[in-house]
Amino acid sequence: MDLLRSRIPAFLGRAVAPLLLAAAASGAAAQQEANRFPAAAVSFLGGELPAMEAAIAARDRDYFEDAMGRMLGFSDSWGFKTRDNPALARFPMCTDAVSDFLVVGLCRIMTTSSACEPGMEAKFNRNLQQCRDLAAKL
Repeated sequence: MDLLRSRIPAFLGRAVAPLLLAAAASGAAAQQEANRFPAAAVSFLGGELPAMEAAIAARDRDYFEDAMGRMLGFSDSWGFKTRDNPALARFPMCTDAVSDFLVVGLCRIMTTSSACEPGMEAKFNRNLQQCRDLAAKL
């Protein structure tokens, strides 16, 4: 029985060490991956904004429902809506631009909505430009 007890810590050490190394490596990968987030956000918005402009021109509210799903999928994949990726806190201009683009677009269709705050579109445009500038640097 004593022989078994002495083997358990050694076995656990051999079993746990690779998991700890993998966790540390994935943390480092998440940090590096975070540096790609501004470019990914700009790319995502670059695909959505022309489609949103067309939907606004056509007063097509259905676009926004589908786009909400795509936006949630994008944000979930990067973990910024659930706080799974704290490394993205360095890029609030990008997370805000992704989060706000649909509201800004809807406010262009439904101008009397209480969710439409004055200056919201200007703030979105400022965040988008800052995100684009950052993406160009990284």
